[in-house]
Amino acid sequence: MKHKIVLTLLLFTGICTSCFAALEGRVSESGAVNSVVDRHTGEPVANAKVSLPKQKYSTYTDSSGGFNLDSGIKGNTLLSVEKEGYRPYSLTIDESIAAKPMALSIEKSNAHDIVLAAELFHLGDNNFSGNSANSGEFKADSSGPFYTKTFKMGVEALSRGNYLVVGSIIGIDTLMARSLGQNKITHSYSSPPEVYFNGSKIAEISLNGDNQRIKLPNNLIRPDNINEITLKTGKNLMQTAYVDYDDIELMNLSVQPE
Repeated sequence: MKHKIVLTLLLFTGICTSCFAALEGRVSESGAVNSVVDRHTGEPVANAKVSLPKQKYSTYTDSSGGFNLDSGIKGNTLLSVEKEGYRPYSLTIDESIAAKPMALSIEKSNAHDIVLAAELFHLGDNNFSGNSANSGEFKADSSGPFYTKTFKMGVEALSRGNYLVVGSIIGIDTLMARSLGQNKITHSYSSPPEVYFNGSKIAEISLNGDNQRIKLPNNLIRPDNINEITLKTGKNLMQTAYVDYDDIELMNLSVQPE
């Protein structure tokens, strides 16, 4: 299909390489180890909510944008930053990243941004191995094998580039994910999650990671009308006795202009 895009982002242990640019050493004036800054100005962002969904832990940045993570982190976990007027932000971190000072860069929202889902949600059948990619991070029950969201886009969307942005995704057990060490499964693998826009398949997501961007073809946009995004999780390709859906979790799904 001519609109199909296969994501082959180079990710390492589930962390998008492009996200490392947002991580740098910094100590706030308040003495906090970590901080949240504005991506474009570099200025601290106060009163931003920083949370670790798995640990059910949250805190807020102080007047200098500083915060501490007073929660034990073992293995990969999702960190989320929320602040009114800014785009939702999430990042996959582990104990080695959390042990160092972090400066998390968040970007102000655009008038044309469309937040589809800011919360963490789970797709699949709740049947997964402990060796599955990041399965220890799963915290929500599955809502089924697919997720659908409708939204409106104005006619002005046709004159710009538009992207579906997946803030973070974990649990993908494709052959590519296995080859990069993102899971410990040895005898099976799944097909990749599929992304549909207005009924047409536009992408497959083969790897776990953060800030994955998928171009929405302008010729598929329904201006001033209802548009629809659907994500379908993959299936275990080694299981033929029944349909075994790959369990995955996602956070911060949005449509953003170029």
